[in-house]
Amino acid sequence: MSWNPTLDRHAPGPGDIDSIETVIVPRARDIGGFEVRRALPAPRRQMVGPFIFFDQIGPAEFITGAGIDVRPHPHIGLGTVTYLYQGEFEHRDSLGTQQMIRPGAVNWMVAGGGVTHSERTTAETRSAGPGSLFGVQTWIALPEDKEDMAPLFEHHDRAALPVLEGEGKEVRLILGAAWGARAPVTMLSEAFYADVVLQPAAKLPMPDDHEDRGLYIMQGAVEIAGQTFDTGQMMVFRPGDAITVTAGPKGARLMALGGATMGGPRHIWWNFVASSRDKIEEAKQAWAAGAFETNPRFQLPPGDDAEFVPLPGPRA
Repeated sequence: MSWNPTLDRHAPGPGDIDSIETVIVPRARDIGGFEVRRALPAPRRQMVGPFIFFDQIGPAEFITGAGIDVRPHPHIGLGTVTYLYQGEFEHRDSLGTQQMIRPGAVNWMVAGGGVTHSERTTAETRSAGPGSLFGVQTWIALPEDKEDMAPLFEHHDRAALPVLEGEGKEVRLILGAAWGARAPVTMLSEAFYADVVLQPAAKLPMPDDHEDRGLYIMQGAVEIAGQTFDTGQMMVFRPGDAITVTAGPKGARLMALGGATMGGPRHIWWNFVASSRDKIEEAKQAWAAGAFETNPRFQLPPGDDAEFVPLPGPRA
């Protein structure tokens, strides 16, 4: 849809630099021969709204025959959303899902009380020639009354997501509601998540109807309140402050995210998120027990059950 000019009629000013509560520079992490840049959780900020995990994937280049092989592993208490700019890989989970994820589409998996999944580059993709991978994977903490729900999976193609464009900006809404649009993905709490492309000097007013709001710069640079922020930085804004983002001279690509804060704290350990440490301990014991053919909580994905990621040793 076209960008609604009424959304800018009373556009906020650039704001004050004090409106930026936190600036996060992500940490590089190796996840088995493949590097990601992790912005959340951060030492100074665990979450932005319900978003508790934010990994930039790549950009990476693969030689012919190579790719990613994330073995089956478990989750509880969260929803994962994978969004790619380049490349593709296959998702399999213990629900029986077998789904390719490609640029602009959304894979949304809600773990609830327990789910297992894998992410791998297929043999067909590997043999097609040199490949690349660039995107983001995020986790959204579930509301306390949804932590033990049955797991679910949704896939929405690129064409299903609403797009707002005009005045030098293109905003593809991935999750939730913002700027007068709503994405088709089933949400369990108030949130928004968007892929934003700005032409040089284009302005984006951040939505003012969400308690928590953040921005991650994938490419380019932006100016906020007279200060420039570059690729690979996340800014978290103070609730209620009017914020306008202006793209730098080469434009920018951003991920905008936020929503309502959780009703209480969340614990995160390995791939588990929960409102209590007891839930984490129960999940650890269930995964360590193995016997996945009869395990009441965790099974391995059909068609990808020959290996799995073992439970890590103790962590602080």
